[in-house]
Amino acid sequence: MARSHKAPFWFLFAAGGTVVAFVLPVMVLVTGIAPTLGLFEGAMSFDAMSAFVGNWLVKIVLFGIITLALWHAAHRLRVVAHDFGIRADAPVAGTVYGLAALGTLLTAIALLGV
Repeated sequence: MARSHKAPFWFLFAAGGTVVAFVLPVMVLVTGIAPTLGLFEGAMSFDAMSAFVGNWLVKIVLFGIITLALWHAAHRLRVVAHDFGIRADAPVAGTVYGLAALGTLLTAIALLGV
C-alpha cells in the first residue's frame, strides 16, 4: 500500500476550520464591530494594542489563528479548483500550499517585528 501525504494537510484543514468557525468571528466582533459601537474605547488605541500584541503568548495565539486559517483556505481553494474542472492537482496543490507556507512565514516575520 502506498503512503499518503494527505494526513498533515487534512489536520491543518480541520484545525483551521475549527479556528475559522469559532475564534475568528469573536475576533471580528471584539476588534471590528464592538469598537464602532463605542465599546472598548481605550483598549483599541495604538499604544494599548501594541502592548497587547507585544506579549509573547498573544503572538503565539495570533500566529496559530492566522496560520491555521491560511492552511484551511489553501485546502478549500484546492478543492474548489478541482470542482471547477482543473484536474492538474499537483500544480494546484503546490501553488495553494506554497502560498499558505509563504503566508505562515510572513506572519512569523510580522509578529516577531512587533
